[in-house]
Amino acid sequence: MPMRPHLLIPFLGCALLAQAPARKLHPELLVSTAWLADHLKDPDLVLLHVADTFADYKRGHIPGARYLATAKFIDNSGALGSELPPVETLVKTFSELGVTEKSRVVIYATAWMPNAARAFFTLDYLGRGDRAALLDGGIEQWLAEDRPVTGAVPAHATATFVPKVRPGVRATLEEVKSVVEASEPQATCQVLDSRPDRRYQAGHLRGANHVYWQETLVDEEHPVFQPVAKLEALLAARGFQPGRKVLTYCEVGLQASHGYFLCRYLGYDAALFDGSYQAWTAAKLPTVSGGEKPAPPAN
Repeated sequence: MPMRPHLLIPFLGCALLAQAPARKLHPELLVSTAWLADHLKDPDLVLLHVADTFADYKRGHIPGARYLATAKFIDNSGALGSELPPVETLVKTFSELGVTEKSRVVIYATAWMPNAARAFFTLDYLGRGDRAALLDGGIEQWLAEDRPVTGAVPAHATATFVPKVRPGVRATLEEVKSVVEASEPQATCQVLDSRPDRRYQAGHLRGANHVYWQETLVDEEHPVFQPVAKLEALLAARGFQPGRKVLTYCEVGLQASHGYFLCRYLGYDAALFDGSYQAWTAAKLPTVSGGEKPAPPAN
């Protein structure tokens, strides 16, 4: 039986990427607290504080930061948790936040860093990832350096946000299924599992390699990213090769957003499996368990 045309798309895309030129690092996707402190008053800066509730935001945020509720860009209303809302909903959200084509967006989150990465992924999906960055270390690093926070809500103008949707950065169930079911799953596209090791061991997609998102950080108290050389060594040790597209997943697409950001930062072409393991198991697709992984590279 001939393969359905839509199932050929991921194979063709990944096959082309396998012959792609050397990757290019994107250091501009990560800004330091020192950089932010020097640029807080830049007219084009839009600083976003991601939190679940307004009370979290009011308890203390970086001066000038605008409140972005997780519910504004993560849809938990359907059968699957943490899906992308419709584009028109996202356009309304970022218009209200005053994001324009000129804006330099910097993002951080309270409580859980993957939420910031999810906001970055959302902007990247909307075609604004090249003007967005994460705050390295988040508000934890800002506070560790005794920098100021406030409860004041800044005034800002709304804008007309114009999306340039990039559907290729959001992998569908069918696309991931076609990669996993290939005779050599990692030959063209690579699959990255961003969950804790115990979850990976309990069950993961065939051929997926494991990089727990917290392994990319110095430690929990100082959640800044490891140096680029160490991040590259970590991915290499886990079997990831430059020039091959990486599909990231986790339980529901949040930890996978951190994996997605990591790949973009290091210059890999990447896509996030939005439904992730929840969608995979809901479709009653097979998983595998166990598997050893190399230890992280030594300091």
